[in-house]
Amino acid sequence: MSVAPMKEVLLDLEQLVLSVRTIAWTGFISLTLGKDSLIVKRSGLARVTAVARSNYDVVNRTGMHFKSQKYGEIPGWRPDRLCDSVESAADRPYDYVILTTKAIPDLVKTPTILAPLLTSPYIDKHPQPAYVLLQNGLNVEVDLYQAIKALGKDEPKIIGTSLFHWNESTRSRYTMIILLPSTLPKETAILDGIASILAKGGSTVSVVPEIQRKKFSKNFWNVAFSASATLTGYTLPSLFRAPPDNSSVKYEPYVAPKTANLINEHTLPTIKAIMEELISLANYLQGRALGFPDSEDGLPSSIVESTIANTAAIHVKPESTHVPSMLLDARKGQPIEVEVILGEVVRMAKDRGVPVPRIETLYGLLLVVQNQIIRKTTKL
Repeated sequence: MSVAPMKEVLLDLEQLVLSVRTIAWTGFISLTLGKDSLIVKRSGLARVTAVARSNYDVVNRTGMHFKSQKYGEIPGWRPDRLCDSVESAADRPYDYVILTTKAIPDLVKTPTILAPLLTSPYIDKHPQPAYVLLQNGLNVEVDLYQAIKALGKDEPKIIGTSLFHWNESTRSRYTMIILLPSTLPKETAILDGIASILAKGGSTVSVVPEIQRKKFSKNFWNVAFSASATLTGYTLPSLFRAPPDNSSVKYEPYVAPKTANLINEHTLPTIKAIMEELISLANYLQGRALGFPDSEDGLPSSIVESTIANTAAIHVKPESTHVPSMLLDARKGQPIEVEVILGEVVRMAKDRGVPVPRIETLYGLLLVVQNQIIRKTTKL
């Protein structure tokens, strides 16, 4: 019986906001090491090469320490190969490059991060890999697609994904699809290959016929709740959770009874209206905007009520401690994903003549937050 060749994976272990994780059958790149690298190596289908920059010495000396509800505690985890830069890792061909960066194109675009794979001598020696984008937001593939297209070689191979299960301990549920027509055997093999690696490594992988409506659906929550939390500075129990009724149970934030009626009369309806603007963009004039039907196959209008109800059910609980990623970045003084989460929605709406005044307001105010983060972190 013939045995399929072992695939190689290149990762970047740098603990940065702008991170790249790149899975490849011959390599994987990541600018922040996370459970994705562990999943790929666990599959047994890939050898993992990791890139670490400022933390190279630490990783080289002690490895990485994982604590996960799903995988348990794994001290001293090491990749098969460790490099100190993406450039030094670009010494071999890659089948897949999986990016799990924070998509912040207003500061740095994906092609800049991946420049060693998009310039000579790499492009003279090796074919372009298939790029898998594990990123929040909309239209995150555009810059990379254009950069690969400009090389004048093969048609870019980009796989879009939407991550529907995400927390500190089990980042493992992916929905993905090639953003090019996947009817050709070669393209189907590319998609099946990465799905097999992630699934065998322990992820739940669903392959869908069209990814954009899935990404738009995921963006619902981020636009309405993550953006609102970032502007208020408070996590979501501030919208839903009652005060502690037991002196032995302490938690915050919660909705103070004195003005709770105002939260119910104004704040929650505003959040609902934000999501209704997203529905209008998706289904405007019976599908003539984005063309997503008002059904389970598209983007059902019931998603507004279900999103609010599901979010409330989580954040009324005393044990709710989740901090939305955008708020967490803002608290740390790190750039936020304002352009791909909100800016793209505003631009898509303007292109289609769909009014989204509340989302425009969120976007405009978050631009100030982003600007000040940049001011504080940029040397004049």
